[in-house]
Amino acid sequence: MRGGRRAHRVRGGLAGAAALLLAALTAAPALAAAPPAAGRPAGTPTAQAVTVPDASHAGRGRGALLSLTPLGIQDRDEIVAQAEEAGLDAATARYGVAAYRLTYRTITPDGRPTTASGLLALPTGGSRKLPPVVHAHGTLSYRGYAPSVGQGVDRAVSVLYASAGRAAIAPDYLGLGTGPGRHPYMDTRSSVSASLDMLRAARSAAPGLGTAFDRDVAVTGFSQGGQVAMALGRELARGADPRFRLGTLAPVAGPYDLEHAELPGMFDGRIGAQSAVFYVAFFLTAQNRLHPLYGDPSEVFRAPYADRVEDLFDGDHPAEETAGKLPARLEDLLTDDWYRKLQHPSGVLLHLLRANDHTCDWAPDRNVRITLYTATGDRDVPKANTLSCARQLTHQGARPTVIDQGADANHYTSFRRSEPSIARTLPMAR
Repeated sequence: MRGGRRAHRVRGGLAGAAALLLAALTAAPALAAAPPAAGRPAGTPTAQAVTVPDASHAGRGRGALLSLTPLGIQDRDEIVAQAEEAGLDAATARYGVAAYRLTYRTITPDGRPTTASGLLALPTGGSRKLPPVVHAHGTLSYRGYAPSVGQGVDRAVSVLYASAGRAAIAPDYLGLGTGPGRHPYMDTRSSVSASLDMLRAARSAAPGLGTAFDRDVAVTGFSQGGQVAMALGRELARGADPRFRLGTLAPVAGPYDLEHAELPGMFDGRIGAQSAVFYVAFFLTAQNRLHPLYGDPSEVFRAPYADRVEDLFDGDHPAEETAGKLPARLEDLLTDDWYRKLQHPSGVLLHLLRANDHTCDWAPDRNVRITLYTATGDRDVPKANTLSCARQLTHQGARPTVIDQGADANHYTSFRRSEPSIARTLPMAR
């Protein structure tokens, strides 16, 4: 697999055209297992997975920590090198970082018990009471690229946030990482419940690692994760868990308006053709497991794709493999009937679009800072999504700041340019 700065930039744009080079990200420096080091958080385990006894209320309910797996330690120089390899600004790096995979209890989209995994990264120096920062990742169709198992940009940025003196938390979501089943792509509600439960699990793990969390939570995320971040911020602001309080919200390039911005952009040229194919195929196959969109793939997808498309999104196919087995245009992927339906949604399709389009219809406490990052040149998530979100927030009485990274910024570049501002404005340990 190939590495390098260019490969990292390509992967950030992910979804379709960029998916062919996604595997290159796994070449980022690994978090190798390490012996105890000076400044290491108290209680850091050096063995493999540690099973947490099911002996308290936290051990039985949502967010219960089931196991903690050390992923190793990086010193500051390694963190800076990894960040630069991913095209990220490493100016805020101060400490080494110890990383862990957490496995915890959560729920499926229909409320049944399940498990999920996620990444917890902690600084090896500085204060022992840390401000928690949740980073919600963008579109991933392969479980092996999730933050707790893959060496991609999501882990790199989380480690970078931890290196500045924060507790960085990156949920894998359902069906990714080591979680069972398939990922319910763009089911915002279950991505938020898995993220909130990951935050709870991380808080439970903290004392055994020699640290504790502040109450105020900063939430950020990119692409799909921008939408998840916005919805998670809303739940925290509404008091979903009294142990946490929303402090800062800084999503990047979220698809906040599927009905009026994201989906139309796939047909009017604002979204690249191959990205549109990848997104639509992933979205329809995932949503059909939750809602009765179609009975047989041949109703939606043309031959030969109807026979393969659902299996391509089973979580076990790297995105570059999946993209290589899909056509270049929506016209070649979809039947005539579904090509028209996506341009004029109705019925169940319209209902599920709107169910995901209410992440910005709320206002936080006046002390909460909301910054929405976008880019005019983004051809995966058009700027219209962010402008729609800003209008909704403003209508509710919020005062969001919108930062446009420019017409020369593509999807990943919008994140790369936004990250230094996010890293500087997120709270750090006192």
